[in-house]
Amino acid sequence: MEGAIFGSNEGRRDLDAVQKKFEPKQAELKSQNDELDALKKQLTNTQDKLNEDAAAALKKQIESKQKLFDRAVQDAQEDYGNQNQEIFSRLLPKIAPVLIKYSQDNGFGLIIDTSKQWPQGPVLMAGEAFDITKAVVDLYNAQSGIAAPTAGATKPAAPRSGTGAGAAKPAAPKPAEPPKQ
Repeated sequence: MEGAIFGSNEGRRDLDAVQKKFEPKQAELKSQNDELDALKKQLTNTQDKLNEDAAAALKKQIESKQKLFDRAVQDAQEDYGNQNQEIFSRLLPKIAPVLIKYSQDNGFGLIIDTSKQWPQGPVLMAGEAFDITKAVVDLYNAQSGIAAPTAGATKPAAPRSGTGAGAAKPAAPKPAEPPKQ
């Protein structure tokens, strides 16, 4: 379902909007990370030349900034995840009936979510021939009437979290490609 939701035109459009909203925060976190890296490099390069008090002060400054940075990253991840969960929750009731109709029209008696392969999930192996995500997304896109995002938009991405539809990391690498259904 994540692949269908975040692969649909509507899901990609909404995810692009969330990602654009978080670009300033990503830039801020990158700046903080760069500052931390510079302080760590300074400590490494000058540790032998600094007296004990100066080295201790620099270490304390690094630890303090690291704690603030880690908290800011965690807060941003939670906020990003909450917004992705909102998109998922809003689109699930729209896309689920399309999946159900597709499965009925095509004689499927069982649909399995293969987004988590074994050992994280129960699916040992699933071939591309069994993946109906694109067909469901195409049907939903046609039904919804929402145009595909412009070419400059980001690639569709599926959020990650323990709840199955939650958060991706805003300050870390971009979210992964949508999982196959």
